[in-house]
Amino acid sequence: MSPRPSPPAATAVQPANPPWFERFLDDRRTRKPSAHTLKAYQQDFTAIATEITGGQPAEMAVTDITRDSMRAAFAAYAAEHEAASIRRCWSTWNVLCTYLYTGEELAANPMPLVGRPKVEKSLPKALPRPAAEALVETARKDEGSGRVTDWPERDLALILTALLAGLRADELLQTDVGDVRPTPAGAAVIHVHGKGGKERAVPIEAPLLAAIEDYLDSRAVRFLDSSKKARGGSGLSRWPAHSPLFVGRDGERITRGTLQSRIKRAFRLAGADAQPVRGALVHGLRHTYATELAAADVSVYTLMKLLGHESMATSQRYVSAAGTETREAAARNPLYDMIDS
Repeated sequence: MSPRPSPPAATAVQPANPPWFERFLDDRRTRKPSAHTLKAYQQDFTAIATEITGGQPAEMAVTDITRDSMRAAFAAYAAEHEAASIRRCWSTWNVLCTYLYTGEELAANPMPLVGRPKVEKSLPKALPRPAAEALVETARKDEGSGRVTDWPERDLALILTALLAGLRADELLQTDVGDVRPTPAGAAVIHVHGKGGKERAVPIEAPLLAAIEDYLDSRAVRFLDSSKKARGGSGLSRWPAHSPLFVGRDGERITRGTLQSRIKRAFRLAGADAQPVRGALVHGLRHTYATELAAADVSVYTLMKLLGHESMATSQRYVSAAGTETREAAARNPLYDMIDS
């Protein structure tokens, strides 16, 4: 009797969507959103469409989108979700309904008539200076660790890049080696692929560049027999421009989960002196970058350029004084003292 063939390997099942929502996704893809944003569009659509259709989101028609149906669906959604999730879901549906209205598929956008939680106008919270120092020192203490999961040079470079260049989590994940471009003065500029496909240039100083290159040298040793080590030299010059700047222990581009777990571990080991900003594990490091520059009297306009904010009002939350040129402003970040200490 011949052996029974093995069942085919399970594959991820893509959610079934109505054609009009697929057209919306295609329209958004032309704008080059992040994978995280596209995933959010899908989750938010499915959640509300499920409420409206009684569990059959693929059967939802544009005509099902009314003021009353959306109010009822969001009321049910709000009962089980936090305010931030409700606001994001509302924003997704507002964009979707605007798209349908503009394309003359929907008579009117009902979302302005659907309630949502107000945004709390609290100032961004940053790490106190001792907490940032404890976090950096904790990453350094892992040097010489024999654990496979420990990679002190990489973790230190990650933490310092967030603290001294203000990159968002997605920006840390997407940055390539070629995006870090040394300058004749011995410093560098990181060309950041930011939110909404917008790019910006963030100057960094020699100590951070040295930490990044130390990590890249340790990566070459860790993957000595790997084809990913394309050429000789040291630091940045050793790696092809398209190679991911930060990688996991498999040598592939670092994942969001790995990034968060390494930062979380550093906070845990740093003890009581370093507690993460609540609800902003990685983003709290970016807040710290902005707050330290604000304390150095950087202008709102300069900080807006460094952080990649769309609105000067967002940057105004960090600063109120005038400042100087971008490179000089970034160089004044007091956190650079942590590397030299």
